[in-house]
Amino acid sequence: MKNLFIKLFKKHLEQFYDFKAKYFLSKYRRLVPFGDMISDRWNKAYRLGFGEGTSIYDSSLVLGDVKVGKNTWIGPQTILDGYSAPLTIGDYCSISSGVQIYTHSTVKWSITGGIHKNESAPVSIGSNVYIGPQTIISKGVSIGNRVIIGACSYVDKPIPDFSVAWGQPAKIIGQIIMNADKSDFEIRYL
Repeated sequence: MKNLFIKLFKKHLEQFYDFKAKYFLSKYRRLVPFGDMISDRWNKAYRLGFGEGTSIYDSSLVLGDVKVGKNTWIGPQTILDGYSAPLTIGDYCSISSGVQIYTHSTVKWSITGGIHKNESAPVSIGSNVYIGPQTIISKGVSIGNRVIIGACSYVDKPIPDFSVAWGQPAKIIGQIIMNADKSDFEIRYL
């Protein structure tokens, strides 16, 4: 009886997956992980206490004290680690796919065989910030408002307002110059 139930459940699950896959392919021209097909990104953000209009993919991992403002997009396969210290992200941010944000480091603990404790420090990201795919932000970093962080960067130092930064480690390579009504901008490279 148990095996029959499992076979039937598996069959229905596969049929449901096929239905959802066809829907996502026809409507959005994409095929996402199953969890992202069946979960509501805005509902997950609401359950986490994030601001109105914010969305976060089901495949994202959220640990500890993480606060996110309104209308922020958090892409798939991201890690938001507020377990050891608070992590705050402002309004209208784009946290791209694969971004990892950490409030702790286990390097000293590992190398000393547990003699040293994990190090931790809060991370804050302002509003109107774009963080490119596969970027890693380490403990204690503060990123200002209206900042662009390029893809595949490693951010281990503060980045001030209106900056463009990229690299491993990230370095400021330009400034964002907003027009008078803040409806557009240009980048001035250094």
